[in-house]
Amino acid sequence: MSDFKHFDYMAKHRYEQVVYFYDKTTGLKGITCIHNTTLGPALGGTRLWNYESEEEAVLDCLRLSRGMTYKAAAAGLNLGGGKTVLIGEADKVKSEAYFRALGRYVQSLNGRYITAEDVNTSTKDMDFVSMETDYVVGLEGKSGNPSPMTALGAFHGIRASLQHKFGDEDIKKYTFAVQGAGQTGYYLIKHLVEKKAKKIYFSEINEKHIKRLQKENPEVEFVKPEDFYKLDVDVLVPCALGGSLNSKTIPQIKAKIVAGTANNVLLDEDIHGDMLKDKGILYAPDFVINAGGLINVYHELLTYNVGRATRDIEKIYDRLIDIFDIAERENINTHLAAKVFAKNRIETINHLHDNYIKR
Repeated sequence: MSDFKHFDYMAKHRYEQVVYFYDKTTGLKGITCIHNTTLGPALGGTRLWNYESEEEAVLDCLRLSRGMTYKAAAAGLNLGGGKTVLIGEADKVKSEAYFRALGRYVQSLNGRYITAEDVNTSTKDMDFVSMETDYVVGLEGKSGNPSPMTALGAFHGIRASLQHKFGDEDIKKYTFAVQGAGQTGYYLIKHLVEKKAKKIYFSEINEKHIKRLQKENPEVEFVKPEDFYKLDVDVLVPCALGGSLNSKTIPQIKAKIVAGTANNVLLDEDIHGDMLKDKGILYAPDFVINAGGLINVYHELLTYNVGRATRDIEKIYDRLIDIFDIAERENINTHLAAKVFAKNRIETINHLHDNYIKR
């Protein structure tokens, strides 16, 4: 038996709710975590993954939902943080009924949680979810696939990082290495190519994605995953799964900036945030730089307009500049500075709401 104490972990990080659900008809097995709803309903995508254990699944869900709280707060959105993880092999479990069953469980939370696509789920899957719930965003015909907007926000975040570190954000002067070229990494590489980056490398484990990029942009050079961190480039751009910045990989890094779209990229927020700071590497906190997709789907809850959404995504540049300044002023790592930035907003709005006003 595992000695992981769910309630102790929830108390330490101030979670509100963890929900397990199972559908006997489709075999749907999942967990929804709601971290904080001070600013508004919890929003976070549904991730489908063949986890090795239920404990691994719930820990992933807990970490991801907390990250969504900080992401929404730092992005200036009236949303809280939540997440759903489904346990299973995507190519075996997916069906209309499977995702409609998910929609029924989302609906049962009565608006406290809003879902969207994530790893191994798509806008098509969310269309099935929407047949059973009002609480889903990222649908076709509305904001659509969030990956291009996530990449756009990361591109502006890279510009801010270059400006802060080197005093010059001209993409043409710098070299980049992108880890992961399936979704957000693919679109981010397109932005770097368009702005004529000095040199771009990419690393990827999916042969289909490798071939696609080599065909479309042969000037972008493939490197093996094990060689990624050793590359002598200006900016490392992690766009794959989390935990990739750790005690093994950080000592290998030669880049002066790490700025990408991967969630929970620091294996340990405190230890590895400080390791990057001590090495003089500027780290753009993941939940700030990768908020473009969230900002985009948030606009679905309003009246969706791509121009307004894009303008809000561009503000990632200014938020990162503010966070980098907090880190220098307080002599703390940038990930901690981003949490200070987000928590300050949550606390301010919480105090603002301590008196009742009828609407």
